This record gives sequence, structure tokens and C-alpha cells, in this order.
Amino acid sequence: MFEPPVTRTSDFPRQVAGTALLVAAGASVEVGVADLLRGSGLSARDLADHRREVTAQQELRVVRNLLAAAPSMTGALVGARYHASTFGPLGFALISSATLGEAANLTFRFLDLSFTFCVPTASLDGDDVVISVDPRDLPADVRAFLVERDLTAIATVLREIAGGAPTPVLSTDDGRAELRLAASWFDVPLPQANPHAFAMAEALCRELVASRRSRTGVAEEVRILVAQRLSSGAPMAEVAGVLGLSERSLRRHLTDAGTSYRTVLDEVRRGAAEDLLRRPGLSVDDVARELGYAEATSFGAAYRRWTGRTPRSSRRGR
Repeated sequence: MFEPPVTRTSDFPRQVAGTALLVAAGASVEVGVADLLRGSGLSARDLADHRREVTAQQELRVVRNLLAAAPSMTGALVGARYHASTFGPLGFALISSATLGEAANLTFRFLDLSFTFCVPTASLDGDDVVISVDPRDLPADVRAFLVERDLTAIATVLREIAGGAPTPVLSTDDGRAELRLAASWFDVPLPQANPHAFAMAEALCRELVASRRSRTGVAEEVRILVAQRLSSGAPMAEVAGVLGLSERSLRRHLTDAGTSYRTVLDEVRRGAAEDLLRRPGLSVDDVARELGYAEATSFGAAYRRWTGRTPRSSRRGR
């Protein structure tokens, strides 16, 4: 009835929306943005960019900052802030699913488009469906918070896409945590089911994960950190520092992965350039600055090397 989750690890890139939600929770109890982002390598500008990706470790740093600054903040309070729309294309696919069963399997197929740190599985137990997580591999200092947050978020989204019911029962025992609800709910048609919208949203999910799953390990983390620092030139020393590595160690890791820092930087800059050139409000000089070039001529030379065209000719051709 239920598919296995596509990943057994939570160490995957995630959209910044989940981190922004943690910051909003902190702001609700008057914790400053700078305090919440301290040590994460993220800025308020990153939170405002819906295209921005963060690493799992960056989100964990914000979780730790939140709990240090607001010890009364619970996972349940934060988990209740998650809605289907928080998850972007995955959320829209959930809303338009035919049944809760279809929505559950969709989530397992694209779990790496979520914000979870607790990898869930679902199984039948008599007349109930049990959604369970084994949190023993989570860091001890944030384990209880993450379990409560993630299971509350699952319960909140389940109720939301089902039109207000059912109400899953959350319990913890012997190092495991679970949600339990009647299996009959998983066959009930959802109120906003739409096969055409579902097909479109699922296709977007496939596109998103295709690029993510093709890159793993330190090269993927470097790509994310470089993208966050493009406007300042993404200095290698800064990226290495966030990863807790020396520049020499980072070079070695990238060589082992079959790439180099310059190659990753060029790949990120090229992808960002294509996106920025589509924006009518930005001049070529603006795009160059966003990509960390001191002069537009340097950007132009790099763009010609990548594409064989000038930025202006590329823009005219769109």
C-alpha cells in the first residue's frame, strides 16, 4: 500500500522556506534575525530569496540557535506553522492528489523536497495506518524538538489537504515516535483533487529532484554555499570555513569528487546568469554585480566562454 521513502537520510539540500519559518517562529517571541542566523552562513537576504537552497547543517544551526534563545519554543509550535504551500511544487501536488494514500506515496517519492530530519515510513497495523520515525540517529541536543516538529508538520498538512480531518494521534515509545490514524481515511477522495494539476505539480517535482540527485556529497554542499555568496565573489576560504575545512582539504575533497572549486563556481554562475538575464528590471551591469564580477566586461567574457554569445545578444534572443 505504501512505498518506501526515496532516502533514508535527511542530509539533503532544502529550500530556504523551512529556515525562514524557523526564523519567523523566533521572531514571534522577539528573538532577532541575526541571533537566529548566527554561525549558519546565511543572511536576511537569503531568507527573502525563494530560489535559495540551504544545507541540512545550516538549518540545524538555526534550530540550535532558536532553542538556545527561546528554550520554551517547542517542536509542536513550529510544526503547526507548516502548511502544504510551504513545500512549493510538492505541496501543490499533495493538495491536488486524489486521496491521502496517493499523497502519502507522493511524499515518500519526493521526500528530499521536504524539510524533514526524521525520515518517516508508513505501514498498516490492523485498521490503522502508522506513520513512524526512528530518531536515534538525530543529534541528541535537538532530537526531541525535531521529532515533535516533523510529526506535527505531517499531521498539520494531512488535516489541511483532507479538509480538516482526520486528527492523527501522536505518541512516542522506546526511542520511536509515530502518528496513528484510521486506514479508511487514506481512500477518501480529497476535496481539491485535480488530476491535471497533480500531473503538472508532479512533473515539477521530478525536474527539481533530477538536478539535486545528480549531485551529492561535498560538491553539492559547495554548490549551495557558493550560490549563497555569489554577489561577494564566493571566496573559497569562506566556503571552506563554513564546511569546517581548510582550503587545501576542500580542494582535495573536490578533486576526489571529480571536480574543482573553479568548475563549481562557473557552473553556479552560469545557471544564475541565465536566470538573472530573464529579469527585465536588471541591466547587464546589475547581473554582473549579482554574480560577483567587479566589471561587466569580465562577466561578458565569461558568458561568451560559456555560451558563445554576449549577455546582451542572449537577452535580445529571448
